[in-house]
Amino acid sequence: MPTPSEGRESGELAALLEVCDRLGRARVLVVGDAMLDRFVRGSVKRVSPEAPIPILSIEGELSMPGGAGNVVRNLAALGVGTAFAGAVGDDPAGEQLAALLAQKAVLGTGLAVEPGRRTPVKTRYVAGGQQLLRTDFETVAPLAKATEDALAAAVGQWLKAVDVVLVSDYAKGAVTPALLAALMAAARAAGRPVVVDPKGADFARYAGAAVITPNRGELSAAAGRALATEDDYEEAARVLMAAHGFGAVCLTRSEEGVSLYGAGSDPVHVRAGAREVFDVSGAGDTVAAVLAAGLAVGATLPLCAELANTAAGIVVGKVGTAVVHPDELRRAVLRLGGKDATRKILPRERLLETVALWRGRGLRVGFTNGCFDLLHPGHAAMLAGARQECDRLVVGLNTDASVRRLKGPSRPIQDQASRAHMLASLGCVDAVVLFDEDTPLELIRAVAPDMLAKGGDYTLDTVVGADLVMAAGGRVVLVPLEQGRSTTDIIRRIRKEDGASPEQPSGRGDSVSDGL
Repeated sequence: MPTPSEGRESGELAALLEVCDRLGRARVLVVGDAMLDRFVRGSVKRVSPEAPIPILSIEGELSMPGGAGNVVRNLAALGVGTAFAGAVGDDPAGEQLAALLAQKAVLGTGLAVEPGRRTPVKTRYVAGGQQLLRTDFETVAPLAKATEDALAAAVGQWLKAVDVVLVSDYAKGAVTPALLAALMAAARAAGRPVVVDPKGADFARYAGAAVITPNRGELSAAAGRALATEDDYEEAARVLMAAHGFGAVCLTRSEEGVSLYGAGSDPVHVRAGAREVFDVSGAGDTVAAVLAAGLAVGATLPLCAELANTAAGIVVGKVGTAVVHPDELRRAVLRLGGKDATRKILPRERLLETVALWRGRGLRVGFTNGCFDLLHPGHAAMLAGARQECDRLVVGLNTDASVRRLKGPSRPIQDQASRAHMLASLGCVDAVVLFDEDTPLELIRAVAPDMLAKGGDYTLDTVVGADLVMAAGGRVVLVPLEQGRSTTDIIRRIRKEDGASPEQPSGRGDSVSDGL
């Protein structure tokens, strides 16, 4: 695959950022096979005496929309106004899936309920971030004519309210040839482009789509031959475009990124941007969702492909069928231009998602907190000592308002953005999160760290959250301090040299752990 340059031109970077900022205005109708994804998580400590299989001690269970429902989740996470049209069975799984989709598809849902049909349920059993087993419970068959007609009516209803239609075909039977024909005709009449994430070898069913997003295996199946070279991929894509009237083919290539083949233009190859790959499941859903959302706000196809590839690079760095959020996508785009975008500074929701990812990999999460007004060697030594006690260190940082309440109107010296940037620049700090409360108690409760660190001038009974952490089986570590180093001392010396009156210390502040 041709290798593009590492950085991006400033004009292209600005255009990508502009598309990021407009995604929330997009309106997309998703049509396809929704299913219920269940994740049963636990731990394995022994092998069954009945057979050579592990015994999973179940610790929790999570259910979420999968298949086309995962496309809806991806769009909703980006703030896209989303509608969904699909079918479920008349069973408890169908009821649960309908309720979950109603939460994500903010424009509404057009769900057809088919009696006797099994709503697809995929259950994954996971221990330590590793899947042990997956079970599928489903009906794989075309919809009944009455269900098909109800679904076509729902599609017609939603077409006027959206900018783009996205067909997510998982070959479970919801996307029938008759439904596709009706959808394509109605979309063409309404002037709405259709993006298709295809399945199977018969791409003629998707004739007239603006873009299709096959992976390499799907493109090979549709071409009816093995594809090995760049010329093979391009030839197969262009033959399909000519045969079925596709506007473009966006080929997803796993760890290699994506390739865009458009009518009358040279191929555009975008290299994958993931730093670490933990789970590729659902990455194709993310590509289709972001590409459709980009088209919905008027972005060019090359920009959409670039943005979709960037989003996929984020989700494969997470465990399970994950989604990408606007702030993550924007930071990732900035990194394309060689800017780190302070990726360690996270809002609370994203921090908790990151902590869950770390835990899924078996990593121990540590936590400490403070004002860190003027970052000095004492702070750095304390943070480094805390990091030695865990695999990942989260630092809770008081907001400016919180610091003023704790230390008086003259503090902080540096604003919260500056303090967060300084902390994020330290190699021993893995995440920084702001909190506005006077104490980090609620943040500690949410993170549930395996280790809580404070400066050695504290005692166990004065450490906020110590009882919570120890009750959950965690540890509290008091890190030895370097004497004579504190923010208050630095401020006092500066003021003395300037001839000003020394600042009166406020609360705990005469040690290295000023504000910790």
